[in-house]
Amino acid sequence: MRYLGVYIVQSRNTKCSLDACKSTFYRAANSIFGKIGRIASEKVVLHLISTKCIPILLYGLESFSMYQYQLKSLDFVINRFFMELFKTSDIHVVAECQELFGFDLPSVQLARRRKKFLEKFEHYRELLLS
Repeated sequence: MRYLGVYIVQSRNTKCSLDACKSTFYRAANSIFGKIGRIASEKVVLHLISTKCIPILLYGLESFSMYQYQLKSLDFVINRFFMELFKTSDIHVVAECQELFGFDLPSVQLARRRKKFLEKFEHYRELLLS
């Protein structure tokens, strides 16, 4: 079932499918990378990816409890993009580049977004109950 762009999969527990999110992210990132890939600096490419593509990848996921394998799957998407951008297959180099450019992995961003979502949810729940 698709609801607000998130595919909900039937299971014992509610979970979402990340396949559509990842494929849409790759489509948008490859479009950006194909247009300005080697012309623009890495900083410009990463800024475009973080403002245009990361929201596509993480849209609506803060409202779901994510399994560890799903978070690792989202992190792999970004790590793979960094490998392509910096032409390396060494994950240590990728991690260093992410740190130098201040680029948080999706698992970290989702934790922040989820915390903010739950704070807002609790606030509105308190308003309704009072």
